[in-house]
Amino acid sequence: MTCVLDASALLALLLDEPGGEKVRALLPDASISTVNLAEVVAHYARNGASKAEIGEVLGPLPIDRIDFDADLAVACGLMLPATRAAGLSLGDRACVALAKRLGVSAITADRSWSTVSEAVGVEVELVR
Repeated sequence: MTCVLDASALLALLLDEPGGEKVRALLPDASISTVNLAEVVAHYARNGASKAEIGEVLGPLPIDRIDFDADLAVACGLMLPATRAAGLSLGDRACVALAKRLGVSAITADRSWSTVSEAVGVEVELVR
């Protein structure tokens, strides 16, 4: 595993947005927090997709799905002071906390993350 995908990065791929091809190249070695997976599911549900349709889109993706556990919850919460100014959400911090745990890069389409990389001790890669 070489990286953790944020929901914005995975959506860039799935919605054929700029940066999506970069994400496609990372898929075989990528993981995603179940929190960020929930954000992707919510995007599709908000736009009227059924559970079966969402499963057809997400099921075949070769991404390790990692459960958000109590240790990640604590790490995520502790990151709030360092990430507040950049506006990172709970989901954003869940991605960063998982990347830190695994010692890999966090992949996102959200440019504001680059301002917190040093403070949280995680390499952040932007897809666009």
